[in-house]
Order: sequence, then structure tokens, then C-alpha cells
Amino acid sequence: MDRDDRDDPFGNFFEEIERMMNEMANGEPGNEDAGFGSATHVDAYTTEEGVRLVADLPAVSKDELSLQCDGESLTISAASDRREYDETVKLPVPVDEHSANATFNNGVLEVTFDRDDDSASIDLE
Repeated sequence: MDRDDRDDPFGNFFEEIERMMNEMANGEPGNEDAGFGSATHVDAYTTEEGVRLVADLPAVSKDELSLQCDGESLTISAASDRREYDETVKLPVPVDEHSANATFNNGVLEVTFDRDDDSASIDLE
């Protein structure tokens, strides 16, 4: 007896998963960029000491990274033969950009900053 795929609820299950993954990654089947979407996961956390930022940058090497901070936002730029990435992340609190400490290990960038305590009190008259 021949099987009727129209009655099989799992008939195209794996094809549908692959289609959705390619959609999320902004790639098409057979495209070299499939699996590397334009949006990279970046989280910024406020700690007691300052700010900690963690970014997942797959297929990027340390030599391809460039970081710029103005005290209120951090711009992460990277270019490799597989992708280009450029994103500015607004930091949750003002930071001292000169206190930055960055590490990059296995595609994960971690940057820490001290808080900027240059706020001035205003006297009322």
C-alpha cells in the first residue's frame, strides 16, 4: 500500500523547520550566509560596579572587531569574509568609557565599564 503524504501531519516537518530557521537567519537555502542573521544577540546588564555587556558574534575573530564608546552607547563593528556587523547599543546608565575592559573568547564579546559618577547636584536658591 502506498503512503498518502497528505494525511501525514509530520510529512513536511523538517522542511518547515529548515524554512523557518532560514527565515530567522535572513538567509535562503544554499546561501553562504544561512545561519548568520543580521541581528546578533547583545545583552547589557547594570551591576553594582557598572555595566556589563555580552554579545554573541559567531564567525568573527578578535582581529576583526572594533569597539567605540561615548559614555552612553557602545558601537560594535566587525567584518569577516562571512559577514559584516555594525550595531550601536544604548547603555542602561552613563559609563566612564575610559574604564572599559573587553574580552573576546569563542565568539562571545564581554565588555565591562565603571559607572560615570559625574552627576552634579544643583543648589536651589
